[in-house]
Amino acid sequence: MAVTPVNDLPNPYATIEGFAKLPEGRTWGSTSAVEIDKDGTSIWVAERCQVNSCWDAAKGVISPLDTVFKFDATGKMVRSFGQGMFIFPHGIHVDRDGNVWVTDGQSNLPSRRPGQPADAPLPPMPAKVIGHQVIKFSPDGKVLLALGKPGGNPPGADAADPASFYQPNDVITYPNGDILVAEGHGGANARLIKFDKTGKFLSQFGKRGTGLEGEFDQPHGLAFDSRGRLFVADRANNRIQVLDAQSFKTLDTWYQFSRLSGIYIDRNDMLYGADSESGSVNPAHGKWLRGMRIGSAKDGKVMYFIPDPSNTDPTAKGTLAAEGVAADSKGVIYGAEVGPRKVQRYVRK
Repeated sequence: MAVTPVNDLPNPYATIEGFAKLPEGRTWGSTSAVEIDKDGTSIWVAERCQVNSCWDAAKGVISPLDTVFKFDATGKMVRSFGQGMFIFPHGIHVDRDGNVWVTDGQSNLPSRRPGQPADAPLPPMPAKVIGHQVIKFSPDGKVLLALGKPGGNPPGADAADPASFYQPNDVITYPNGDILVAEGHGGANARLIKFDKTGKFLSQFGKRGTGLEGEFDQPHGLAFDSRGRLFVADRANNRIQVLDAQSFKTLDTWYQFSRLSGIYIDRNDMLYGADSESGSVNPAHGKWLRGMRIGSAKDGKVMYFIPDPSNTDPTAKGTLAAEGVAADSKGVIYGAEVGPRKVQRYVRK
């Protein structure tokens, strides 16, 4: 659908770099996962082991580094865990009890290098298969639940095991504790998978496509508004799908927030949308500037735009600007960046 790009809006935020401080000697890797703690001001970040993956395929070993971090309101790290548990931490959610959920978008199953023939020998199996799962932690890092089988489903349009995943993007929990996972990162699969609070598979919905009912292409982020509507950042379709949270019937389709990788809705129904790919990954959407669009989840009006603070080069390639986004109880915004390998903080000027 042709929509006039929404670029010319005020930016009332100052960009603060270097807020979240890792332990001495530790540097930031790629991160697309940032979320607000139950206390309203601390933040959680899941990070990819100083690079863009915690798996060293050449050596066949997993990084010994922690992957999940909590920072207080001053940026001090107060907790870390997740060592050896993730290949590609991707989405993060903090539930009403303060538990932390993280999705893993890749696995360490052996694969052929690009360009190798289809019958080329595969590398050896790892000693322990990891990946394509959703893990629930207590606030102190105890594993409470694991959804999906380690290594996930083989790539393809149909899930061999509907209760397991191939490239789960995000996770969110309902008020009654039910769990919803968004899956599909560019392959043939695109669906929403629902579980009860114990992890029992309930249902799946959706397929890859461009239709307005039941079709997605990279459902990359999830959020609920105060009315209980489900917002899906349908990234490769350059839109938000607003759905009934139970039936998944389409209630509205919004294009004005651009190509969203991340979506967050606060308690005041302000919607924060992170566009990390317009132009740089998707040239056809290049008239839309990368950055964050902020507006109302009630009526869809976009009010503010924070341009990509790290790279304003229109010819730049790759995933730039924030991919993950969250806003604390005071309206401070956080952006998790994959390409620049940063967590940015945005405060009102």
